[in-house]
Amino acid sequence: MSSSILYIKPEEIDTVEKRGKHTVSVIGCGQIGVLHACLFAEAGFKVKCIDADQTIVNSIIRGKMPLLKHEIELKLKNYVKTGLLNATTEAKTAVSQSDVIAITIPVEIDEKKKANYSNLENICRHVGSGLHHGALVVVMSTVGIGVTQGFIKEVLENTSGFKVGADFGLAYSPIRLLNGQTLETLANQERIVAATDKNSLNAASTILGTFTKGCLRKTECVKTAEAVTLFEAIQQDVNVALANELALFCEKVGVDYLEAHKLAKIGAYPVLSLPTLVDGNIREDSYLLLEDSENLNFKLRVPAIAREINEEIVKHAVNLTKDALRNCGKTLRRARISLLGISQIPNMKSSPKKMVEELAKMLEARGAKVSVYDPYFSSDELGETQYHLKKNLSEALEGVDCILILTGHDQFKRLNLNKLKALMKMPAAIVDLEGIVEPDKVEKEGFIYRGLGRGVWTK
Repeated sequence: MSSSILYIKPEEIDTVEKRGKHTVSVIGCGQIGVLHACLFAEAGFKVKCIDADQTIVNSIIRGKMPLLKHEIELKLKNYVKTGLLNATTEAKTAVSQSDVIAITIPVEIDEKKKANYSNLENICRHVGSGLHHGALVVVMSTVGIGVTQGFIKEVLENTSGFKVGADFGLAYSPIRLLNGQTLETLANQERIVAATDKNSLNAASTILGTFTKGCLRKTECVKTAEAVTLFEAIQQDVNVALANELALFCEKVGVDYLEAHKLAKIGAYPVLSLPTLVDGNIREDSYLLLEDSENLNFKLRVPAIAREINEEIVKHAVNLTKDALRNCGKTLRRARISLLGISQIPNMKSSPKKMVEELAKMLEARGAKVSVYDPYFSSDELGETQYHLKKNLSEALEGVDCILILTGHDQFKRLNLNKLKALMKMPAAIVDLEGIVEPDKVEKEGFIYRGLGRGVWTK
């Protein structure tokens, strides 16, 4: 641990050897946290991964993390083996030994769609109580507007007895996980670095610049940085909401939205998004901004409507399933339904879609027996979730009345319809929310087909 990182100059950490004198604590060992821990270690820093969950800490020490790509796991294991990286549940102790503290704890959205900052506030208390003079705190979590310079700053200052900008640094630098994120793509992403004082801004830019190859966009307006992060999420949410609304219209008017999407690419304004279940960060970050607007007594009309539309898609999926089963001469009650795919990203293990669990609960509430299959997950990796996970595709299909395709894995694109007929309880239904099977082929094989936005089914 060095004396002060707050006044660090680029030439003082321009080699791996020089960086090895400094320690970074990464708090929160989700995907963003572990990926950043690996980037810091790759740059030469000593890294401490901090998480309240002992199981996660043990996994990191073993170099095994369920949602990481294999090549990243290999690097993680090597960093642990060489002593560059370790993990602990003791936040205060680790922080007291660190020059840089990166906070990646996500803000939870509760059942009422409101932000719950209690975990983040608790972490800030631990950080403040262990913070030493000259350290730098970088908030990488997506937060509401004003939170960094509001309660985060207040808690850190009150518990440490220090002042931001003079005694320690405080910066905001969020990052959004992209589909198929690797260490290389994360390092190549442009990112915002924000701090209200020059010392914090320069220190954060210098530290993050040791592994960031993409452009670092600096600003002294932290609220603007917080806002633009939420605006990006809202824009994606609104785009998908429009696609979802048009998809529902296509079902009524007898048009295939996916065909329209293909044709739109040749036009002057190829801007149509694909309809889908919006999940993960986009959904949660949108609620952060909507709550901010409510607190100001200002209604964000378009984002609010977009959220309503996207939330309704889960209910629509239930209705599609109900309609498909009805045309099979069956009802939801006592129907056996298999949900195919829980990963947010096709063809890889990524955070499970929360809306899959919501969909399963809604179907079960109507009397259906629901199971789940995803080739990238085992039951051990899903912990305490409510999924009734099948071991393989054949087991997932055996005797079911309906399958719902929720993730576009290649394995599901290659479904053998003849094999499905032999395994499923015919007449059976296929409900495709990802647009990966062709309606006419499915119907030709004797199935009832329903798909999000694919208004060309005939049975």
